[in-house]
Amino acid sequence: MTDKLDFPLDAAPFDLIVIGGGINGAGIASEAASRGLSVGLYEAKDFAIATSSASSKLLHGGLRYLEQYEFRLVKEALAEREILLKKAAHIVRPMRFRLPHHASLRPAWLIRLGLFLYDHLARRSVLPPSRSIKLEPHDGLNAGFINAFEYSDCWVDDSRLVIANVKHAHSEGAEVRNYCRVLNVSRNQELWDIELYDQRTKQTMHRSCRAVVNATGPWAADFLNQFSPDKSLRTMRLVKGSHLIVPRLYDGESAYLLQNDDKRVVFVIPYLDKFSMIGTTDIPFTGDPYQAQASDDEINYLLTITNQHFRHQLTATDVVSSFSGVRPLFGDESSPAQELSRDYELVIQTDHGKLPILTVYGGKLTTYRKLAAKAVDKLSEFFPNSMSSQSSLSVFAEAKGFDYRSLFKQVSLQYPELAKPTIERLIELYGVELWEILSVIGTDTRPIVGDLYQAEIDHLVSNEWALTLDDILNRRTKLGYFLNNEEREALLSVVDHDLSFKIEQQ
Repeated sequence: MTDKLDFPLDAAPFDLIVIGGGINGAGIASEAASRGLSVGLYEAKDFAIATSSASSKLLHGGLRYLEQYEFRLVKEALAEREILLKKAAHIVRPMRFRLPHHASLRPAWLIRLGLFLYDHLARRSVLPPSRSIKLEPHDGLNAGFINAFEYSDCWVDDSRLVIANVKHAHSEGAEVRNYCRVLNVSRNQELWDIELYDQRTKQTMHRSCRAVVNATGPWAADFLNQFSPDKSLRTMRLVKGSHLIVPRLYDGESAYLLQNDDKRVVFVIPYLDKFSMIGTTDIPFTGDPYQAQASDDEINYLLTITNQHFRHQLTATDVVSSFSGVRPLFGDESSPAQELSRDYELVIQTDHGKLPILTVYGGKLTTYRKLAAKAVDKLSEFFPNSMSSQSSLSVFAEAKGFDYRSLFKQVSLQYPELAKPTIERLIELYGVELWEILSVIGTDTRPIVGDLYQAEIDHLVSNEWALTLDDILNRRTKLGYFLNNEEREALLSVVDHDLSFKIEQQ
């Protein structure tokens, strides 16, 4: 990677500049660069800092969307699960979901019909089909729950999926920058002029390009209205989804889908071995999406539904942590948030057929790759020499030749001093690229805190654009859940000076 402070004052015009480093922006940059376009990707804060690190961390078709007749969206998402299982094998894994039966909420025949469609709307080659099961006492549910339905979906580390796309875009020649805010975009004769402010160097830069992608998520409409010559052609509704992290509620690797009498469903998902993740809510949101956090009402709502199902009863004091993300959705103002579509729309605006700006409205984690391919296809009339998409067949570098069992065995033999949980953590984060870290860990005498070595920090700074302690602990890894205040202070005392940028901003 080019030195993260090496940001030349001028550069040749790009074909495409993507604004926004969440999953859609990173995916579009990756797709466009792999199809032969020159690309710049700029994110105002850290990659995946907002909605794309605050999801339910699922690659799923959206079983409940069938009730809203969103068959195309569900079919597309189901097909993408299978693609991403191979494309990002190091961070995606199959997960079985259990739906305890409430006869008063949804009849069994309706659930069976929905699961039949879920099994057959798209081809499955990896994931097993749905089935009916009997619940056992060790499952942890209240005694009143006897029958359940079980089906397949996938879990993913959402923020690392963003980083995988950013890294791939960079490997294909893209210029990528986080902590680099776009101040203005304007058409200037034959090119777009993009004014940037790099928060690390405190410098204002300019880049030019032939097309712009506005992938700023919940800020998409505001960005057009405030920083571009165009006005947004769509109105979005912002909806907040909150999640709770609590001590693990039950044994086993299955997740649960809990029904509620308001027709919503809540996931309870095993998380980081020690925890369960509970979510999500759907609440109208106004304000700054960066400041979204779980309200007391949301916490009580999620805990109440969970306590209605599980024997172990939770209180607010059991909440280890919480996070909230803001999703931009379509729909009538009078419709409940849970009835709004999770679909997406790609809208191009031009100046008399030239200098397009494509805005991404909506979207969901599961379908990001398909959205990215469609976005580049939509711009292809302006780039007739762009290549066809191969992203459904290609594999991220971290997942090439990935085999968990084989990799674990090799690492265990070569690095017997590393504890089993450390090896598992490194494999699940970095896939086959963990060898780059291990080759340096071998020279470290001991970790800085927990099982975090200086070599891993250096790797994240040099290869994954980590600039702050928060970048490292909460997005590149999830070690923030496992460090106490003393360990955080110890880490602050030894990290590279580069990381002081954000620390000073906290």
